[in-house]
Amino acid sequence: MSPSLQQTMSPISSELVALRDICKRFSNGVLALDGFDLSVKANEFLSLLGPSGCGKSTVLRIIAGLARPTEGRVIWPSSCNDDRRRSEIGFVFQDATLMPWATVADNVWLPLRLRGVSRRNAQDRIAESLALVGLSDFAKAYPRELSGGMRMRVSIARALSVKPRLLLMDEPFAALDEIARFRLNDDLLRLQSDLRCTVVFVTHSVYESAYLSSRIAVMSPRPGRIVAEIEGMPPGPRAKDFRTGESYTQLCGRISQALLGQTAGERP
Repeated sequence: MSPSLQQTMSPISSELVALRDICKRFSNGVLALDGFDLSVKANEFLSLLGPSGCGKSTVLRIIAGLARPTEGRVIWPSSCNDDRRRSEIGFVFQDATLMPWATVADNVWLPLRLRGVSRRNAQDRIAESLALVGLSDFAKAYPRELSGGMRMRVSIARALSVKPRLLLMDEPFAALDEIARFRLNDDLLRLQSDLRCTVVFVTHSVYESAYLSSRIAVMSPRPGRIVAEIEGMPPGPRAKDFRTGESYTQLCGRISQALLGQTAGERP
């Protein structure tokens, strides 16, 4: 593997970004990823699924440029320079990570402010982002006044404020109850369809990955690598009875088999 070649520009047909032969070793010696290869296609909904500690979140951070691979290449289209790439990525973390002293609107403004956009010039973008997640009436509220699901909607609106071409989501719904989770799953599919963006979504849930994804990449235990890729359903909103249909049940079964093949040797 070539040493420490993190970012390479190269023509990619329908690929938005590709990770090639990625190795990530942390300073404490833990080898998180080794021989990791993944292509992310434009306009797809790709879920990363695997056991805890297999490096799913590390993959997102490497794509976003928040972490550097020890070895390997992250390949972007030749027309995508560093500034443009960073400006087209939105990131939603596991926790809403909102500023408690700031209003909802000011939390959504944060990534725009970091790009030098004034509060006045950001008003329309803030309003548009809040409307997309159904929180137009809560612009002046504070995080403490919102439910967990609403705080996560604010986090999504903040990521959408930069109009991302690529939306990275790190288990954003894991801490929510099933009703809120189902509702946000549907909202997310609608948003992706409307915005025509690419989503890379980390989850531990077979059922969530089957519901959301056009493709599921199953990872091995640490050091993580892709061991199976499963085609999901076409991107876009699902029918109301989708979760009770045979196609969904069969898809969950295929994903479960691939995942169980990686965890069979683990001990509780």
